[in-house]
Amino acid sequence: MDPLLAFAGLGVGIVVGLTGMGGGALMTPILVLFFGVPPLAAVSSDLAASAVMKPFGGWVHARRGSVNWGLVRWLCLGSVPSAFAGVLLMRAIGDGDRVQDVVRLALGVALLLAVVGLLVKAYRKSPAGDDGAAAPIKVRPVPTLLLGALGGLVVGMTSVGSGSLIIVILLALYPALRPRDLVGTDLVQAIPLVFSAALGHAIFGDLKLDLAAAVLIGSVPGVLIGARLSSRAPAGVVRAALIVVLIASALKLFEVPTGAVLLVIALATAAAVVEGLRRRRNRTPQPLSDPNTDPADPAAIAASATSRDAIGHSSR
Repeated sequence: MDPLLAFAGLGVGIVVGLTGMGGGALMTPILVLFFGVPPLAAVSSDLAASAVMKPFGGWVHARRGSVNWGLVRWLCLGSVPSAFAGVLLMRAIGDGDRVQDVVRLALGVALLLAVVGLLVKAYRKSPAGDDGAAAPIKVRPVPTLLLGALGGLVVGMTSVGSGSLIIVILLALYPALRPRDLVGTDLVQAIPLVFSAALGHAIFGDLKLDLAAAVLIGSVPGVLIGARLSSRAPAGVVRAALIVVLIASALKLFEVPTGAVLLVIALATAAAVVEGLRRRRNRTPQPLSDPNTDPADPAAIAASATSRDAIGHSSR
């Protein structure tokens, strides 16, 4: 068993637990490009590993209360049967390279649009607002079910999208979801989705158990670490991680060279750190003032200061 494969699984597991996405969009290219795994075997093994890995991350979020169970129910009603149908559809089409290329490019565009949506949301809302109590979400059953079915079909065909595509869907339909609820809901709904797709591939003999086991050795502890970080981290941190992973996933779907992807990730991470520091500086506490004091009256200000000093001395 290749220890590097387990280490790669650890890294991807942390990303999945932290952001709810990146499993298929990151792990499958890693298996194909770095470990020379045939694409079909990489897809099926990644799905099998995700089916075991994601329940651990979902369990952490469920305990923290960052899962919207109404959304999970309607997404699963659409995605689970369509994921199995996606596997059957790929078998019926045959090689299906052209279909996969179209799906891959469309998903890449969707991920970049999700980045734009996250950035707009970050600048339109107060950074502290996303860390407070969850806003009430009115579930729209029919659109949620239909878009869940679309996500399931894509996952069954390509193994990509159980996290990234559903994140885009949830962000578009329910912009009021807090980042941690977005991640938790996505992780939980992905459990039956990837299990259905993995079962379809296993029935047709594509699954490589030794490969899936090697990935799981690293990815299970990784997803636990990432989920704990996500359920506790400030909304701005989770949002920044989402944006970085979305950009990386989109670039890989566009088949951008790995070196260029790593450079973009480094630049995006640096930009997120700089922006976080800038916001922290701007959030300096304002000095306390007496509500009865006229800010334009120097005498009143002096009197108020003298009064506070007298109270301070008397309390000692």
